[in-house]
Amino acid sequence: MSNTRIERDSMGELHVPEQALYGAQTQRAVDNFPISHQRMPAQFIRALILAKAAAAKANVELKQLSESQGKAIVDAAQGLLEGDYMQHFPVDIFQTGSGTSSNMNANEVIATLASRLLGEPVNPNDHVNCGQSSNDIIPTTIHVSAALGLHEQLLPALVHLVQVIERKAVQVHPFIKTGRTHLMDAMPVRMSQVLEGWAQQLKANIGHLQDLLPSLQSLAQGGTAVGTGINAHPQFAAGFSRQLSNLTQVQFTPGKNLFALIGSQDTAVAVSGQLKAIAVTLMKIANDLRWMNSGPLAGLGEIELEGLQPGSSIMPGKVNPVIPEATAMVAAQVIGNDTTITVAGQSGNFELNVMLPIIAQNLLSSIELLANSSRLLADKAITSFKVNEPKLKEALSRNPILVTALNPIIGYQKAAEIAKTAYKQGRPVIDVALEHTDLSRSQLEILLDPEKLTAGGV
Repeated sequence: MSNTRIERDSMGELHVPEQALYGAQTQRAVDNFPISHQRMPAQFIRALILAKAAAAKANVELKQLSESQGKAIVDAAQGLLEGDYMQHFPVDIFQTGSGTSSNMNANEVIATLASRLLGEPVNPNDHVNCGQSSNDIIPTTIHVSAALGLHEQLLPALVHLVQVIERKAVQVHPFIKTGRTHLMDAMPVRMSQVLEGWAQQLKANIGHLQDLLPSLQSLAQGGTAVGTGINAHPQFAAGFSRQLSNLTQVQFTPGKNLFALIGSQDTAVAVSGQLKAIAVTLMKIANDLRWMNSGPLAGLGEIELEGLQPGSSIMPGKVNPVIPEATAMVAAQVIGNDTTITVAGQSGNFELNVMLPIIAQNLLSSIELLANSSRLLADKAITSFKVNEPKLKEALSRNPILVTALNPIIGYQKAAEIAKTAYKQGRPVIDVALEHTDLSRSQLEILLDPEKLTAGGV
């Protein structure tokens, strides 16, 4: 075969692309798994490369590698991260359930680069993989990549969304709208109260996510094949976590029980469950925006979202709520990702979970999707929407449910009769109440004042 070279592993010889940095085991995975043509996520590969650098540093400290070997491995890893490293990682997501193919992909690529730097052979298994097994490095990489994704992407995006909502709540505080339950008219609320409700949902989600970080930052590294730590130095787990913490500026710790962290993916399942909860919150906010924006003539028309693009290829002038729609689709995808992770989490058979790559893919996908859509929702929907005050006032003036405020004075039954009459005749409830009660207009204006009915604030 032209433009190839011969590489060897424990199973024999294999043709590998001539310029490829990887070796035989990576090529076998490429040949064996032409399934989705999707590579492992870049965030996962980045975390795996960082883990290899941390392992090398720890092994030098523990005298398991020479200083020159360790430096070559670290320099090779850092060089990869400074360039287009994904071109060297072609292994499909749907591969061996332990992720061994991706682990060996990293080992081979780093070994090739380290050998060039050192001027002598650096072995993928004996040196780059020293003190490690795919069975602990891949679960570790799932935790590390997810933790970095939360710290660097999702948590800052959610905080930004909360801040934008709270600023908007101050701006729209003077506006009062018809509240709705069951999509039907209900008692009035301030626009600010609606938005503060969204903000509080998000704050609760942020808190729940932060509560999971200590578990996520607890690592399986040091357990090697089945959790016993065979072939790893007794201090390797502690040294690895310390070095990785220095490299990432995120505090990682050795797991309290490595058998649990290798045999299960309960933490990933828990994190995914919280990501699903965030998706549910974003779906609620997106749909509230869509309903309030609906119309503009035949819908609620309470707000006007920023027009971002033409909404129809056939209906001129139509503009759609594209950012809330995209956010709702993200929410649906994240909920689906969580289902996959739930099923995959059940595949912790005895001492190893065997669906690790798909857990990594779906977990990191959910983090990235939620982070990106949260920023878009903040910056292209919530920040810029305008309130249609005349529409709000028109609906409020005709809202029969305002009569609820009269219940303590005239009773539920009498109030119901007034509401039904006002609705049937299409008249303001205050006019009907004036005819059916002994209350004066001035009394009714005070009792039915929408501003007072919202408790006067957020």
